[in-house]
Parts: sequence; structure tokens; C-alpha cells
Amino acid sequence: MDNRSSTQNIKGVKDVRRIIKPLREVWIQVEVEKIDTYEGIFVKALLDSRATELFANKRFVKKWGFKKKKLARLIQIRNVDRTNNSEGMVMYKIEYNLYYKRYIE
Repeated sequence: MDNRSSTQNIKGVKDVRRIIKPLREVWIQVEVEKIDTYEGIFVKALLDSRATELFANKRFVKKWGFKKKKLARLIQIRNVDRTNNSEGMVMYKIEYNLYYKRYIE
């Protein structure tokens, strides 16, 4: 009988736990509608269950021509490890509707 624990590798067999990586991101297909022009845009969105607001990055806002409104107070964005996000502070807001299946935000 082999006394090796189940966590040890048998020669030539890879440990499955080292191969399978946990799911770290969930992307969904959504429609974003500009409030001012009612123009609809279909894009992939990152689902973040810890976010308390909806966010769009600078490149997205510029690419699709959203009108920006300056925030009265800047918002600091933190990563899951509590470090500051590399994109910096949020300075503007945009107005849009987000549609996912029957859900509207």
C-alpha cells in the first residue's frame, strides 16, 4: 500500500490543483444606451459583485463620445486587494442606461 498523501504527486502525473485556475473575472454582453441621444452600444462588461456603482473607463467614454459631467467630489477606486486602482480617481460621471436581458440599471 502506498503511504503518500493525496497532495503529493505521483511521478509523471501533474497535480490538477496547479493546472486549474480559479475564475477571476466574469464578462457579460450588455447594451449601453446614451441618455442624451438614445444611441445603443453592445459591449462586454466586467461583472464585479463588490462594486457599489457602475463604472466606465476613460477609453470607453472617449471612444463612444459620452458627455462627461464633473463630479463635486472625486471617488477613489480600490482593487480587491485594497490597493488604489491604477486608473486613478474618478473625476466625471456619464449618464446612460445599462440593459442585460430583462435587467435595466
